Amino acid sequence: MTGGPEPISVEGLHAVQEELAQLRAEREQVAATLREVEPGDRADAADELQRASEVTRLDRRIAELEERLREASVAGEPSTEVVGVGSTVTVRFADGEEETVEVSELAEERELTLVTADSPLGKALLGRHAGETVNYETPGGAASAVVLSVGRGGGE
Repeated sequence: MTGGPEPISVEGLHAVQEELAQLRAEREQVAATLREVEPGDRADAADELQRASEVTRLDRRIAELEERLREASVAGEPSTEVVGVGSTVTVRFADGEEETVEVSELAEERELTLVTADSPLGKALLGRHAGETVNYETPGGAASAVVLSVGRGGGE
C-alpha cells in the first residue's frame, strides 16, 4: 500500500462491514460462554482459556477492521488520476488482451477481475497513471502491461 490513508471501493467497504458484523456477533457468542471456573477443574480451565484467547483474537481483528474503515473515511474516494486501492484499471497486456481489474485489499469472487494490492500486478499498478507501462513478475516470468485508464471501484 502507499503508507497513507487508502481509499476503499464500494465492494470493499461492504465486505469489511459484513466481516465486522459477523465478527462482532461471533465475539458476543464466545464472550457469553466465559465464566468463572472453580479451582481444580483443569479441563474447564483449559476450555475457558481457549475461549478467552478466541475473544482476544476476535477483538484484534475487529480493531483492524474498524481502523480500516476510519482510514477509508479519511482517504475519501479512490482517485481517477492515479492507481490506488479501490481503483478500477483497464490494462492492455503484452499479448494485446485488454482487461479491467479492480485493485483491492480483499480477494473475493465478483464479476470484475480482482487484483490484490500485494500481488505482483497490484504492486506494479499502485501509483501509476494512464499511459504508463508496468513491469511485474509472474510464475511464468517477466510480464508487462500498459495502463489504459484509471477509474473508481464499484463500476465507475
